[in-house]
Amino acid sequence: MLMKYSELLDSGASTSELQAYLVDSELVTVTLRLPRTMRESAKEYANLNGLTFTSLVKQCLIEKLTKKD
Repeated sequence: MLMKYSELLDSGASTSELQAYLVDSELVTVTLRLPRTMRESAKEYANLNGLTFTSLVKQCLIEKLTKKD
């Protein structure tokens, strides 16, 4: 059985273990409802940084989910 994210946190997993857990899985489709200006700004920001919008969203989620408080 796959360990839950919260169980990993409770076990004291390292940042690299959390990152591996987050990216080592099958892909799923997600629909986000964003204001057009936010989407366009994020796409432009991503492009300026050599990323796609999807990569930017993934990167932001990984950063938030692996941040140690």
